[in-house]
Amino acid sequence: MLVKKFFPNEDPIGHHFGTNGPGSSTNYEIVGVVADAKYNNPREPVHPMYCRPMTQMNTTLKDRSAITGESRSLFPNSITILFAGDAAGLEPVVRHTLANINPNLTVLDFKSLDYQVAGNFNQERLITRLTTLFGLLALVVASVGLCGITAYSVARRTSEIGLRMALGANRGDVVALVLRGASLQVGIGLVIGIPVALLGGHFMASQLCGVRTYDPLTLAGAVAMLSAFAGIAGFIPARRAASIEPMNALRTE
Repeated sequence: MLVKKFFPNEDPIGHHFGTNGPGSSTNYEIVGVVADAKYNNPREPVHPMYCRPMTQMNTTLKDRSAITGESRSLFPNSITILFAGDAAGLEPVVRHTLANINPNLTVLDFKSLDYQVAGNFNQERLITRLTTLFGLLALVVASVGLCGITAYSVARRTSEIGLRMALGANRGDVVALVLRGASLQVGIGLVIGIPVALLGGHFMASQLCGVRTYDPLTLAGAVAMLSAFAGIAGFIPARRAASIEPMNALRTE
């Protein structure tokens, strides 16, 4: 990001820059460029950043506060270790190696990079689990409700179904008749629910990190799952309706 901002459309290698106002533009020389990265908060945009060796002191500073800040900025707050092999026995080796280099170096904490990255998404993970739980609960309640409404509709149309079967309708026709009514209710729910889902994703944009508010695959998967559960919920009373005996149904008031 620093190169994109200050050295656009040119090779930055060999250029100099400074960080302490006028007269410091030659303090540092660019010897390499790395990809943009987020080191603290993944929700924030990428900021211009540069890296330098810990032993490279800026000796051009005159102000006492600037000199103090320069020395504090080189404090080794964290060290990244690249290794190959099993990480289970890495911590004792690292502690022993650092102690051999300098006994005054104290390792306060030892965590993997995956663990630290995952810690930045605890809020998103909690929201995901809660929305998944409530989504599954809503899916079950909607399926049970659709099954109950369809069963009630079948009970009220028992005489009609018996008359249709007496006039030549087969069991497949009865199942299709009941499923059409259930599908109509599902269609109305999707027409209302899809715009509401898109609007909800827009309002939740601040809670999402690296995820678009509109994901066609996720939306299509949700529609397919809802349709499958609705089909199962509607098929149960439809199958029961198809098993009605026409003569018994005609006698039903």
